[in-house]
Order: sequence, then C-alpha cells, then structure tokens
Amino acid sequence: MTSDTPCSPGVAVIIPTLDESSRISALLTHLRHLDVSEVQVVDGGSRDDTVELARRAGAKVTTALRGRALQLDAGVALTKSPVLWFLHADARPPLDAVTRIRAALEDACVVGGAFRTHTVLEGGPAWFTPLLPLADVRSRFRRLPYGDQALFCRREAYESVGGFPPWPLLEDVGLAERLSRRGRLITLDAAVDVSARRYRSAPLYYGAVMSSFPALWRAGVPLRWLARAYGQPR
Repeated sequence: MTSDTPCSPGVAVIIPTLDESSRISALLTHLRHLDVSEVQVVDGGSRDDTVELARRAGAKVTTALRGRALQLDAGVALTKSPVLWFLHADARPPLDAVTRIRAALEDACVVGGAFRTHTVLEGGPAWFTPLLPLADVRSRFRRLPYGDQALFCRREAYESVGGFPPWPLLEDVGLAERLSRRGRLITLDAAVDVSARRYRSAPLYYGAVMSSFPALWRAGVPLRWLARAYGQPR
C-alpha cells in the first residue's frame, strides 16, 4: 500500500464480510500487490475466524450490524481516501485495477464505475461449467453495475447521494442509480474474477435470480420478498 500524492489520489478498499474465513486471507494477500491506500474490513457477525484472519493479514477490521449496505456505509466512515472501492471477499481484481480506476476518474464527468466480471467455478468443473460465461454477460451490457463488479466511486459523490440505501438486497444497484444522477458511471474494459459458489448450489435458479431481480424490483416487488428468495447475502 502507498500514501496519497497529488497526482495519484488514494484509494480506500472496503470489504464486507460474513463467515469468509476460506477467502479473506487470499484477497488481502492479493491486495498487497495493488496500489491501495487503505483496506477496511467490516464484519457482520462472522461465526468463524474471519475477523482474526483479516487482522492477521494487516487489514483494519471493525464490526457492524449485519447487511452489506450497513457494513459498507460503516466502512466508508472509517476511511479517508478520496476514492472508494467496494470489493466482495471472493473477488480477485486485476493487478492494474487501481491504475485503471485512477485513469477513469481523470475525467471530471465520471463519478464512478465498475469492472466486468469473470465468473470462476471453485472445486472443479460441473455440468454447467460451459454456461458460466453467460453469468458475465450482464456485466458487459447493464447500465447499472452490481456489487460483484468491484464498484468504485469518488468519495464526494458517495457522500452527496447519501451512500448506500439501507436495503436488504440490491443496495449496490441502488447506489449506482443514485450516482448516475450525479455524473457518468463507466464499465472498464477489464475483468474481476468472482466466485460461482452460489451457482454450484443451484445454477439455474441463481442464473435466473441474477438477471431478473432488478426488473422485478422496478416492477414493484418488495425488496424483502426478493431478499427472502435470494437467501442471505454475504
């Protein structure tokens, strides 16, 4: 990690966790190779040793009420860098990710953005492995990014829109929608590796869930119903 300079704005990474002991160490080790200024882990009540492992890996760790929106907002409040970068524990961003983020934000009209996804199946191949590229299509064409796309934004823009909406689901889409009213959101021409762990448990179900929930929400389906159908987000 490096300190801020006038030509290289600092980037704070905020990671929400819940029972991520099998993944958090690998992500934090990976982030040592990236030019980030701060790494803040916000745990939502893990019952495993996620918190201990994160601290051992050198990250700042705090706890918050369970829920990604609440955890991420709490993490932002504990950081100071002018650029915010939200990562899931199963993410592996490219090594030049910070360079790409800074380059994107050189355009004053851009308030934030995200990466494309590259969904990776852990634990060996399965019958649906050839279908996994379909999970990444929406990251290329959707106007508003999901949280697994490693969403980033200017702190000033984040604070001006009130941060993440306190929703049980789709808080990432909610933030992206708020930010889009302030300026441009862009999708970078680079991919972040993300886990297909939910697809392994129910591939067809979660394939439909990921593509249909935003439309159902806009059609008026209550978020609490959608959250119940999705299952507990990590």
